[in-house]
Amino acid sequence: MAEALSSESAGFLPQRIDSNAPVFVISVAAQLAEMHPQTLRGYDRLGLVVPKRARGRGRRYSLRDIAKLRHIQHLSQNEGINLEGIRRILALEDELDALRGQLTRVGELIATLQTEVPGRVFTGSSAGDVHLGRSAVRRSMLALPPS
Repeated sequence: MAEALSSESAGFLPQRIDSNAPVFVISVAAQLAEMHPQTLRGYDRLGLVVPKRARGRGRRYSLRDIAKLRHIQHLSQNEGINLEGIRRILALEDELDALRGQLTRVGELIATLQTEVPGRVFTGSSAGDVHLGRSAVRRSMLALPPS
């Protein structure tokens, strides 16, 4: 039975665990994911979950990899999705995560620009009027200057 950590020894533990750190060997990762190690090897060959490699070329799984393995198991066993369908779902989820990251960065950029520049930088109308700040400037030629 595991003993509770004393507050003294708990101070030596990391306060935050990196979910991307490849720390689990295949046997431990298989236990945590409730799968057979051969299943993990197969998923590695198929490219569904590709763990990092140690110096001796042994597989090392992260907490994120284990969460992904559990997700694959749920899609396969509970939802009845085949491995090719799971591959497509995982690719779409990765794409969605990347787009959410981009959207967050664009939102941060917009917020920064709104605080740095008071008011609008410029506005334009369909008639070709350009308003810089509060003053309006009429652009008579939209394409080329007169020759």
